[in-house]
Formats: sequence, C-alpha cells, structure tokens
Amino acid sequence: MMDHVYIQNIAQYVGKEITMKGWLADKTDKGKLQFLKFRDGTGFIQAVVFQKDVSPEAFDATKKLTQESSVILTGVPRAEPRAPGGYELSVKDVQVVQIAADYPITPKDHGVEFLMANRHLWLRSPRQHAILRTRARIVKAIRDWFDDNGFLLVDTPMLTPSACEGTTTLFETDYFGVPAYLTQSGQLYNEADAMAFGKVYCFGPTFRAEKSKTRRHLTEFWMVEPEWAYGTLDDYMRVGEEFVSYIVQTILKERAEELKVLERDTSKLEKVTPPFPKISYTEAVELIQKNGFPDFKWGDDFGAPHETIISEQYDKPVFVHRYPTEIKAFYMALDPTNPKVVLGADLLAPEGYGEIIGGGERSADLAYLESQIEKHKLPREAYEWYLDLRRYGAVPHCGFGLGIERTVAWICKLDHVRETIPFARMLEKIYP
Repeated sequence: MMDHVYIQNIAQYVGKEITMKGWLADKTDKGKLQFLKFRDGTGFIQAVVFQKDVSPEAFDATKKLTQESSVILTGVPRAEPRAPGGYELSVKDVQVVQIAADYPITPKDHGVEFLMANRHLWLRSPRQHAILRTRARIVKAIRDWFDDNGFLLVDTPMLTPSACEGTTTLFETDYFGVPAYLTQSGQLYNEADAMAFGKVYCFGPTFRAEKSKTRRHLTEFWMVEPEWAYGTLDDYMRVGEEFVSYIVQTILKERAEELKVLERDTSKLEKVTPPFPKISYTEAVELIQKNGFPDFKWGDDFGAPHETIISEQYDKPVFVHRYPTEIKAFYMALDPTNPKVVLGADLLAPEGYGEIIGGGERSADLAYLESQIEKHKLPREAYEWYLDLRRYGAVPHCGFGLGIERTVAWICKLDHVRETIPFARMLEKIYP
C-alpha cells in the first residue's frame, strides 16, 4: 500500500485523512489562514492551513515556506467547485522536507530565452504540466491505435550507414573508424520489417541537421512510422485519417482539464473526424496562386505560408497528394498514369500548423530504385540491403511518419514546438 495519495486520485479520498507529498507552487498569506498551491507531479490542489487546526510548530513552518519548498501535508480533502481541480485539502499537519532557495521563476512574466535557459525548472509550471501530460496521452493513444489494429512494434536503429531523406541534413559521428549517422527516419528499415511481419511501426527519436529557426522545427524530435505490405496510397490516407482522428478524440475525452489550462478552443478539434478532404498538389498550387502567391509555380515545394493557405480552406486536416517527383524522396513510387508525380501525400493540420504526416507508396521496382540511387548520387553499397527487398518478394507497400511535437503543438495550439518536449534541441540550443 502507498504511504501517500496523489492529487490525480484525490476524488477517491474525500472526507478521509490522507498524506500528500510534493512541493509548494505558490502561497497566499492571510494571517491565520495560509492558502498553499500544492503540486505533486500529477496535478495541483489548493491546501488550506488554518492556525487553529494545526500545531504551533506546523503553522510556523508553513509561514516560512518558500516557492518550490518540498513539503509533506496531512489533511482531509473535500469537494470545492471554486478551487482549482474541484477539490481542496484542509491541512492537519505540515512537515517540511526542504526550504527552497529563492526560486528564479516567479509568477511574473519572464522572457522566452530566460525560461528556456531554466527549462529544468520551467517544467514545473501548470502550463508545461498540461502540455506534457497531453503529450504523454498522445503517445499512449498512438501506441493503442497501432497495437489494436494489428501493427507490430519493431525498433529501428539510431545509427545508420546512409541517409533516408537528404544527405545534407545528417548528423555524422565516428563508428569505430567509419562514418555513421544519427537516424533521420526508421522508414527504410521498417520496409524490411514489413516484408517480414506484414504490418509494423517504429517509434523513437529522429535527428535532422537542418539549420532552421522556424517555430515548427527541432533538430531532435520523436516520430512514429507505420509501414505495411500490400498498402496503397488510398490505404495510407484512410489509415492516416482514422489514426489522427482517434488521437484527437482521445485527447478531447481524457485531457479536457489540461486543454482548459491551455485555453484551447476545443470546438475546432471536435470536427476532426473521418473523412478528411483530399486535394492534389496541382489543385493546391491553384489555391496558392489565387491567395497571394501568383508567382508560385508547379514544381515548387511548399513553405509554411503556402501550407497555411491550403489548410485555411478547410476545418479539418487536409491531404495533399501526388507531389512532383523531383521534390520527393528517391524511394517514392511513381504514379503509373503520370510519372511526373509520386503516389505520396502530406497531411496538413488546420490553424496553420503545417505538415504533421508525410508518406505514401514506396517503389517496388528494383530498376527504378537503382536509377534513383545513381541519380541522387547515393552510395550504392550502403543501399544493397534495401535493394534486396525488391529482389526477394517485392510487393506494393506504403507507410508514413507522424511527428509527435508538431501534433502536440497543433492539439494544444502552441506558438512554438519548443514547449512540446521536455528539453528541446534546436539550432544553437543544447542547454540544459
């Protein structure tokens, strides 16, 4: 049995004397009444210390508490609709574990640079608490959906001998005297896994050495990547819309309190249900040209402003499919009716959050992939194992990658992805 109760379970203990262990987030001194904003990692609760209800030593200790002091409270919880979380703790005893030094993050406003430099402490705030609890539930929803739909979790390497996307965005390291790279994606290895197990997914950190300072980019981020045999572009888009809708609806149901803390307008998320709108790249170009970018040409890649224009036309995520072959990865399958485009699609989130999913069919054509490797000047020897997948039992197959941080940013409606992960890694940002 536990020797203390967590705030997340407080409703089960109304009217019973309990012990809670945690930290003081804030305090209001009303003389004989002390209002403590108490946190324990699972939530926040208001604790009321009334002088006549505790010993003189306990009340004196309460008066001396500073922000982020560690403390053990004993008391009786009761329902209180006016209190944060709907419950309040009437304190009977206070035990101080440590009186904290002057805490650098106070209730006043601080600049982003200061908060990022003190990220190890900023994580304790209610807003960050709400974001990261939401992230954790998104991750669980992702695993639940794939596990419940017949996909097998298969881990892929963090160190690779070659690129998956572009060779210019690799982090190189020494691997016992030969160059190796931090993974950009588990996709290529997952294609081998799919040929062995049918339906698979990998889930882990990925690394992109892009010198980007946009609000959508991190150099280290988490990505989930399903891959399955005999899958087509249409299969991918169907799975993608069901999968994303499940994540959003799960968060609306199970993280409602956190979304309230973040002041998220949930009415927009409630519309995220299948089917999603689907337009071709060519149709998207026409939209862009008509909405402020008349010089945008067929064959150009989308930037953030272009993706925003497209997504603003819809109240759900939108698939843009059949991009020009020249701007997509070497392994994408060509559209048999138009080899100028590939059988791929990106899913753009509403409200200006850009691409959260990219994927499509992978080419099963050995000769085509050999020519692509040569065209992109990739080292043939590093891809021989990948070409083997086309020599031995090649089948049509598809898959996609969903970035966790962008998904969290969209669902929580955050201005920047730096708040979506405990310790963000960005250009010129690796501390703490």
